[in-house]
Amino acid sequence: MSTTTQTLINPRIFEPQTFATLKQRYLTAQPYKHVVIDNFLNAEFADVLCDRFPPLSQMKTHYKGLNENKAEDANFQAYDEAFRKLKAEYRSPEFIKFLEDLTDIKGLSMPDDALGCGTHQGENGSYLDIHIDFNIHPSQDLHRRLNVLLFLNRDWKEDYGGKLEMWDAKMTQCISAHLPLLNRLVIFETNEISYHGYSRISVPEGVTRKSIYAYFYTKASETATSLSYHDTIFRARPTESISKKLKTMLKESVKNFIKQLMKKSGVIQLYYDTLFNVKNRKR
Repeated sequence: MSTTTQTLINPRIFEPQTFATLKQRYLTAQPYKHVVIDNFLNAEFADVLCDRFPPLSQMKTHYKGLNENKAEDANFQAYDEAFRKLKAEYRSPEFIKFLEDLTDIKGLSMPDDALGCGTHQGENGSYLDIHIDFNIHPSQDLHRRLNVLLFLNRDWKEDYGGKLEMWDAKMTQCISAHLPLLNRLVIFETNEISYHGYSRISVPEGVTRKSIYAYFYTKASETATSLSYHDTIFRARPTESISKKLKTMLKESVKNFIKQLMKKSGVIQLYYDTLFNVKNRKR
């Protein structure tokens, strides 16, 4: 373990017995492989990230539509140095090996762009409907395999809502749900049935739901030869109105049809290589 890793990450996680327990939990979790790690970072470092999280007004992309209401950003150059340290740690050989050994997925990497690492934040009323993620990086030979989500919400209360919900493959029920507590890391496999999201939050003024995301990939040309590209696919919950179910189904069908055409024609790669990276600024 490197000196940097020892400084940032709770060393207990790497102890053989603890690691074995975490791996067993990951491999046997339902509705799909995942593990929750509390006290992931050294407490002082987690507090720094929480206290110096970028304000909502600084975040570049704000989604507010039928299926989501949240902000996203990946301009690490504008963040406190602690965020750049964490991003570098996520891309380090030591952390990559930790993930590979934990999940039995070899050849992992995290791209140095906004589809690799960034921040999410939502104020009162924020939500992210249940969905599966895009499966292939739009402009690189990368197959998305893992989501690593670090929550940074001090004193988060149960009645605020905002649990990370994990649904079954048929979208009939939520099987597992986890509060977005300070210094809680959730690692889960991304595939065609890893439905997840969070319901609308109800928080006091000045409180937001904050997290740092990191996405890990393998080479698509080696591990995704039978997959066809798709973007995020949202699904309405069973309890939601027929109107929302129909609107979501139509929107997602049209969106993914267009995105697949753009992918085949090379337009989407051109967009991500130019406008997208200008907007998010490669770090």
